[in-house]
Amino acid sequence: MSRFAPADLDELRDAIGEALAVEEPLEVVAGGSKRGLGRPLQLPRMLDLSRLAGIRDYQPSELVLSAGAATPIEEIDAALAEARQMLAFEPPDLGALFGLPAAVAGRRTLGGALACNLSGPRRIQAGAARDHFLGFRGVSGRGEVFKAGGKVVKNVTGYDLCKLMAGSFGTLAALEEVTVKVMPQPEALSTVMLCGLDALAAVRILSGALASPHEVSGAVYIPALATAGLTSLSGSTAVAALRLEGPDPSVKFRRERLLAELGLDCEASSLDEEASIAFWRAIRDVLPLAGPGDRAIWRISVAPSRGGELGEAIGHRLDTRWYLDWAGGLVWAAIEGADDGGAAVIRDAIRGADGRGTGHATLIKGSPELRRSVPVFEPQPPPLAALVGRIKESFDPRRILNPGRMVEGS
Repeated sequence: MSRFAPADLDELRDAIGEALAVEEPLEVVAGGSKRGLGRPLQLPRMLDLSRLAGIRDYQPSELVLSAGAATPIEEIDAALAEARQMLAFEPPDLGALFGLPAAVAGRRTLGGALACNLSGPRRIQAGAARDHFLGFRGVSGRGEVFKAGGKVVKNVTGYDLCKLMAGSFGTLAALEEVTVKVMPQPEALSTVMLCGLDALAAVRILSGALASPHEVSGAVYIPALATAGLTSLSGSTAVAALRLEGPDPSVKFRRERLLAELGLDCEASSLDEEASIAFWRAIRDVLPLAGPGDRAIWRISVAPSRGGELGEAIGHRLDTRWYLDWAGGLVWAAIEGADDGGAAVIRDAIRGADGRGTGHATLIKGSPELRRSVPVFEPQPPPLAALVGRIKESFDPRRILNPGRMVEGS
């Protein structure tokens, strides 16, 4: 495999232009920590973006940061922490889930998180990665340099190309620089832990908490089988957890009011700030499902009211370990022993008994053979697939950038 490692925008354009000239597609890689996401690629050339790194403009007073697309998130987190700021969408570190060596897992990049639109538990309050993506500069599959957005929170440019790039997995353009909105770190953090609930009762309580005025920033339910991966918990009982953040007096008041208004008849306790940080980092990084073995890992989005029901339905039919995030709107499931990794059962459960259920399932982790044989991303209805095809044709008509990463033949 030929490797190209451009050091600036001009070299990036030249590398893509050369690949176009000889009609040899490129695998786009930054840190390499997410190469296991999507369909496996075996391409003649690698476009290594790792030299396009470094914070280029950071204005704490404006809550805006611009950096090379391959800038490590750890570097960005450290710079933001000095000004008591953060990436509010909590980009996950999936290294432990994929079983990656520490050196590779630590290379997750800002551009990679945005290209895969990866968000953590705070998404229910702060929004997804794409909602914090203000602008970028890059090179399309046509070999053309272009940019979109800007270094302001409100920017009108016609098409919202940032949201188009977020979740495109490098199939439309190679990003050279990205600009994101950042947020202040909360002054205090507390986690309310509710033990002994079943999934349906937990979803009702979590949804009620989100509907309250108490600004819950995390709502998760972990069945007993999945708690073993969390060092911040002891015992083997199911747990529902709610996160509250903000000024210390506000957090204390909202916690007490929330507990009173929910009228709980189960055991409730609280984690202190240090334990809370460890707990929510583990949820962000999907540690309840990490560990040895060849389980297929699925990320399933449904209406929050259906999350508990869906998890139990899959568990009845497959050897499954699962938990809920986003108050039930996100189901993480690890499947073992199914030839198709559980794809048929999961997608059948999403449709429901009446066939009208909506949602989508993404295979996050699986063997290369499995990721070739089943749709990694939710199959699209023909009108939407046609629209996606036209977008790909506009940005990368010769199928130079990550061809087949999301859909076979595209």
